[in-house]
Amino acid sequence: MGLIDFLKDVGANVFGAGKDEAKEVEKLLKTDLGDKIKNLQVTFKDGVITLAGECDSHATKEKAVLLAGNIKGVAKVEDGGLKAPAPVEETEYYTVVKGDSLSKIAKKYYANANKWPTLFEANKEVIKNPDLIYPGQKLRIPKLNK
Repeated sequence: MGLIDFLKDVGANVFGAGKDEAKEVEKLLKTDLGDKIKNLQVTFKDGVITLAGECDSHATKEKAVLLAGNIKGVAKVEDGGLKAPAPVEETEYYTVVKGDSLSKIAKKYYANANKWPTLFEANKEVIKNPDLIYPGQKLRIPKLNK
């Protein structure tokens, strides 16, 4: 993946006055991904989060990048130090725009709005409520199992 761009002014409000941004991101990743990343290391400087560690799967790596990047104040995530098994297939990403819903995105990618649970499951660490997605949020678009 490498260096992934995000919209700096949108996302979850995790950083606050006097908080150590790197520690807040590390806490968020550990809360949402549990022990799926061993030896997790996080740094934050000038809107860029750098992640390092060993992921149990490529999907975990993608989710860690999205969780870190969908934070207000983060412009980029560097994941070169985050090791993971090779992906089974290339993952596509989508940036939410105004007026989107998971059903609308499912219709676009799968030609079936009722496939929205597939999107929710693939992004449940990033999306806490399927009715609450916001413009600028990046989502994983998994391939449908045939």
